Amino acid sequence: MPNTKSAERRMRNSERKRLHNRSIKSRLRTLEKGFSKLLTEGKKEDATKAYGQLSSAYDKAAKSGVVHKSLANRKKSRLALRMATVK
Repeated sequence: MPNTKSAERRMRNSERKRLHNRSIKSRLRTLEKGFSKLLTEGKKEDATKAYGQLSSAYDKAAKSGVVHKSLANRKKSRLALRMATVK
């Protein structure tokens, strides 16, 4: 339990931020699964659109501090490589 009023407020804020960050990370995972599914099915045009959405989502998550900028860049790079290998 928090001992001061400010600690109590910080606890409320951190819980709210935790839930918000969790939803963003969940959305990233969902988009990534959809992208992978499209690649395995060989739907390159749809995968290209999905990659654009996923790339944008990673950039926004990195901008707001949910994920580190390097993680976002690494994920985007690896996803682009996977997309390039699909015929």
